[in-house]
Amino acid sequence: MAITVSLVALFGLVLFFLLRSKTLGYGSAFIATTFGFYLASTGASKPMNDLTTAVVDALSNL
Repeated sequence: MAITVSLVALFGLVLFFLLRSKTLGYGSAFIATTFGFYLASTGASKPMNDLTTAVVDALSNL
């Protein structure tokens, strides 16, 4: 089973709904997205991609 929805779009949608429900403030959303960009540019991006792939594969095997 292939994941057809980009995880970036999924996380963006989650952030949108958290902002809309006033659960997450604009400052916190900015921090979360900035952290994501900084994380992608570090050496931690490959392990995070591997972890995400493993979780998606495990969920598809359920």
